[in-house]
Amino acid sequence: MSVATRSGTGPVDAPIAPPKVVRQRRMRPGLLGLAVLLIALGGLGAAFAVTSVRATGTYLAIARPVEVGRQLAADDLVPVQVAGGQGLSPVPTGRLDEVVGKRAAVSLTPGTLLTMSQLTDDPLLGPGQQQLALGLGPAEVPAREMHPGDKVLLVSTPDSDDDRPAGAATRFEATVIDTATSDDDEVVLYLALAVRDVPAVVALSAQERIAVVLTGAA
Repeated sequence: MSVATRSGTGPVDAPIAPPKVVRQRRMRPGLLGLAVLLIALGGLGAAFAVTSVRATGTYLAIARPVEVGRQLAADDLVPVQVAGGQGLSPVPTGRLDEVVGKRAAVSLTPGTLLTMSQLTDDPLLGPGQQQLALGLGPAEVPAREMHPGDKVLLVSTPDSDDDRPAGAATRFEATVIDTATSDDDEVVLYLALAVRDVPAVVALSAQERIAVVLTGAA
């Protein structure tokens, strides 16, 4: 109890204000669980970011188009940095010497990562096929550029003494394995075709009685 004084008077009793009671807020269980969940998710996000940064590596990517069957050159590849890469199996830049010289098993598109499954050491010869070379003049090539994997049709042309109709020409299906150009602009097509067709195509080529038709681009 406090004591108050007045001028000329004695001490008197004064009322005392009751203390204020501060009520504590109770956190609802749902909000508490949400807060714990957000903290846990934040920790997982930070861990994933650290893992991704640690998984960053330099890999080989395709720099220019590579056709099926063509041998891979160093200029066809470019190093790129990739973060993460889970579920992928790109070729590291340290294996450059290992992949140069291998053939493309599929068409390789610029900007994509290179994988070993896209490469092969095997030629494009299939079972029951043999390879032969066919020399053509510039006007006899069916396209400005021929690529490995192109499908062609070899058609026999009539002999000067042959009076058979044009529809009687013999046809042979073949696949381009590789091409080369000589100093005199002759184009050499290295073709894969069925073993049974090789003797006839060789004979027609020796007589210069064969034409090449492009039926499917690689």
